[in-house]
Amino acid sequence: MLNIIWTGFFLLAALTAAWQVIFLHQAQVVNQMMEALFKTADTAFRISLGLTGVMALWLGLMRIGEAGGVMAVICRWLSPLMQKFFPDIPENHPAFGAMVMNMAANMMGLDNAATPLGLKAMQELQKLNPDKETASNAQIMFLVINTSSVTIIPVTIFTYLYQLNYPNPTELFLPILLATACSSLAGVIAVSIYQRINLLQLPIITFFLVMAAAAALLITGLLAADKETVQNLSLVVANGFILGIVTLFILLATVKRVNVYEEFINGAREGFTIAIGIIPYLVAMLVAISVFRASGAMDLLLGAVEHLVAGICRVLAWFNLAPGPDMPRAFIEALPTGLMKPLSGSGARALMIETIQTHGVDALSSKMAAVMQGSTETTFYVLAVYFGSVNIKKTRHAVPCGLIADVAGIGSAVILTHLFFG
Repeated sequence: MLNIIWTGFFLLAALTAAWQVIFLHQAQVVNQMMEALFKTADTAFRISLGLTGVMALWLGLMRIGEAGGVMAVICRWLSPLMQKFFPDIPENHPAFGAMVMNMAANMMGLDNAATPLGLKAMQELQKLNPDKETASNAQIMFLVINTSSVTIIPVTIFTYLYQLNYPNPTELFLPILLATACSSLAGVIAVSIYQRINLLQLPIITFFLVMAAAAALLITGLLAADKETVQNLSLVVANGFILGIVTLFILLATVKRVNVYEEFINGAREGFTIAIGIIPYLVAMLVAISVFRASGAMDLLLGAVEHLVAGICRVLAWFNLAPGPDMPRAFIEALPTGLMKPLSGSGARALMIETIQTHGVDALSSKMAAVMQGSTETTFYVLAVYFGSVNIKKTRHAVPCGLIADVAGIGSAVILTHLFFG
């Protein structure tokens, strides 16, 4: 699947560039593609190097947590629930602890912590994988959960919106939460159908009900607070969570008379190795996506979707079912962010900012783009980094399930934004 995707990006880019040069006489597109080719390769390498320090830090701390017994406690508490989603993993396996930590970091919007923890979990899952080049069921479920990425506190998005003078970013809190919930639910259901996992079990239903109740309480509190309070609270909760975990790891390891420094060094050395190992995979995927964009293929795709949406709206108008006049226009204006999100997180963020700056913070399209940005994670980036870290070449149903989660997240972002603000 990765071979098909990678080759497809390059072939479509080449065909699009040839069409523009021959029929539109736009020779500059060739220069743009060459610039993107080398510039993105350098960018991917810099991203990997930047990840090296964070990987070394977090895998060092994870090693301390394992030595201090924290990860064993997490596994023991959550293993009954996690085994419903990951039936192939033995009870109390270390992978559970790393996966739980990764999911918690994602929910808090802590990307820098989530990625190293996720790569650690993928390493543990690879130890159980009988075919080292083919993704296991557990690895696919874990990856799709990451690409759908439920975020309870979207700290990063709120920060950008505050910088853009958005008057009340917390009004987007509920739409973003619901959009990510729809994305995650669709992804988990898709994987469960492929893997024949029964989700109608009491522990799973109870878990979803508890999460829904907790989210409702959090929403009630945040919506009642003012802008400054929410911003400070989000930062305090997110950073406090990280510092609390680090302190707990070191404290318990010290109580158990563990050589904390030595354990940290051993874990950090492992993190360095993993970060260097993902460079080829990250360069390959990001370069393919960048060339696809530079060729103009993305613009053609956007144009095709625009015509499709306009046609659907005309058909709906015949039956007096057409949405409000702002809906189709807002959807088209926000769509670049949604289409870019599975391909490039930084690209989608730039398009979101451009949409807000162009149309204003009060525009429906600006709100829609922000909700799209928070609805899912960057699927192909996660795919390249996570599977690349363990040399997985055959992804099986990971890509279609991840894209199903993306479509559900982006589609629900459109609907929810229209319902809340249309």
